[in-house]
Amino acid sequence: MSTHDYRELFPRMPHKVTIGDITVRDGFQHEEKFISTAAKKYYLEELIFAGCRFIEVTNLGNAYLMPQFADAEELLTHLRSERFKTKCARKGVAYEDLCFTAITIRESAVDRAIRLKEKGIGPDRVVMMVSTEEEHHFANSGTTLPDYWAEAERCVAKCRDAGIQVCGTVSTIWGSPIGGATRLEDAVEFSKRWLQIGAHDIEHADHDGSASAPEVYRYYSMILDAMPDTRLHIAHFHETKRMASASVLACLQAGVTNFEATLGGLGGQPANFLDDCPVPGTGDYYYEDPRYVGLVCLEDTLVQIDEMGIAHGWDVDRVLWLGRQMERTIGRRLRSEAAINGRTLKEGHRHFARPGLAKRKASLGETPTQAFPTGWSEKAVLPEKYGA
Repeated sequence: MSTHDYRELFPRMPHKVTIGDITVRDGFQHEEKFISTAAKKYYLEELIFAGCRFIEVTNLGNAYLMPQFADAEELLTHLRSERFKTKCARKGVAYEDLCFTAITIRESAVDRAIRLKEKGIGPDRVVMMVSTEEEHHFANSGTTLPDYWAEAERCVAKCRDAGIQVCGTVSTIWGSPIGGATRLEDAVEFSKRWLQIGAHDIEHADHDGSASAPEVYRYYSMILDAMPDTRLHIAHFHETKRMASASVLACLQAGVTNFEATLGGLGGQPANFLDDCPVPGTGDYYYEDPRYVGLVCLEDTLVQIDEMGIAHGWDVDRVLWLGRQMERTIGRRLRSEAAINGRTLKEGHRHFARPGLAKRKASLGETPTQAFPTGWSEKAVLPEKYGA
């Protein structure tokens, strides 16, 4: 007889996971209106108070290209302030457990992060990115893969000397919106290269929603076979076909323990329009309809993982409330179903019950818990043709 125990089927599935938040950076970068600095500070704080310990704060690249991040230094200054540290202490948050990340695609941004670190407001961690498909990489970084790898090696060494961790991202793992099909084996090799040059961890990114659950399971199984330390690997999924939750499940089955998400499933390619003005961004969008673009949704992912009995350290109800607040900030309905419909309650929703059930059962001579007619066998007897 087959096992009915889920964990026997997937023995690598973790009992505890870490979910980092990237709303204020990756989520807001696709918005075509400027999100106020006050709102960014608010959500950074509230996400931390709700349980986030690994949070992306901003992008330290050229604000001319992405003016959404013109307030980068103000946000970092706020998070390094004594006032915020005091608020953390009052909320029972150990400030030293927090990790603040900034995106630094190119060396100039890495140098900026190091200067900010010297001023006492820099990030703990920066992110650099490669795509296995070179046309996509060139569109994001403006240079070739060999040239970028050499630049990344220099940057990792600089950051190590400055006391900053470097996360190396690998993208176009499951396909490129420009170049088409890609090889998983190439992404495994790229991941090894990040560790070879001294990266602290690796973000494995589906940046356009290309991944399918079987290929996600296959890839992460390959990754964990080659580099078994689960602390090294972070799963990053975009949502374009309503398949990201299946990818998260496939990751868990493969043994992945680190994930990233955004409130409301916000995010996507950097905006090429902000408020009333066109901006460079990263050029034309790769898709036709921005309503169907974003990242895996924090609220729904947390509910999914929580209801699987996997520990995560977040206050789920507070996050659902934050998701509803975010819809007011953005000014439209976002992608979370859990933020609207809530969690699955074990005790049910008694206020939806119709009156009179107990009275009706009593009038029929039934006991309160009786489910089958009197005189039926205690257990069902299947006809032989339907048996196992």
